Amino acid sequence: MIKTKKWSAAAFGLAMTMAFAAQAQAQAQPADVASLLKAADRYRMSSDNLQVDTQISIFNTDGSPDKERLYRVFAQTKHQSLVLMQSPAEKGQKVLMLGDDFWLLMPNSQRPMRITPMQKLLGDASTGDIATMSWADDYTGTLVGEERCAEAGASAPPQPCLHLSLNAARKGVTYQRIELWLGKARHEPIKADLYVQSDKLAKQARFVMDKPANPTMVTEMVLQDKLSNHKETRVRYLGRKERVVPETWLNPMFLAKNPALE
Repeated sequence: MIKTKKWSAAAFGLAMTMAFAAQAQAQAQPADVASLLKAADRYRMSSDNLQVDTQISIFNTDGSPDKERLYRVFAQTKHQSLVLMQSPAEKGQKVLMLGDDFWLLMPNSQRPMRITPMQKLLGDASTGDIATMSWADDYTGTLVGEERCAEAGASAPPQPCLHLSLNAARKGVTYQRIELWLGKARHEPIKADLYVQSDKLAKQARFVMDKPANPTMVTEMVLQDKLSNHKETRVRYLGRKERVVPETWLNPMFLAKNPALE
């Protein structure tokens, strides 16, 4: 009987140790994913308040150019962004994002129009694609594991990557789920599968870095449509600089009554 009791106590101790270890691992994983996402975000957004001059180009399935537009994006803290459309065909139009709410402002209207983050700008680039640049703030997820991955259409050999599976943490995001691959060594974004609310694969994205051997920032995001026209959309980041916009610019009624900002 004494031996049985000793064995039971040892088994109980081992079981408790394993349970605590599993609990600690489960608690540690979200923090690890959050750290990975923050590291990946720094390649896209180098400051909490940023002005990003952006060019969106559409290419037909045969590779020939179709359309091109220019945008000035002010990405600010607290899930706030303002997009000014710069091309002559859209001059004066604006998109404002405040948390989960999006508005489109037309130059000849004093009534802001509610839109969704899936509202198309050009090609397969939606308002959410350029107005939101933080995975760490918008998603939670798990680390699926380590895989070898290659950029779609790239000639470079596959590299060790970390595969993250992300789920939306708030309703105002463009994609309900993202399968994201980061470089294992530096945690730069490599590619992503982007799923809409119906869990259909809407787009595949790949990220072009400034220096492939020693990357410091994303210079281009290439989107491949997977639902309809299968065209390619390239979102190029022409310039970034730190900038805090006046608080009045983040008010839809002010923007409607003051079409000229700059």
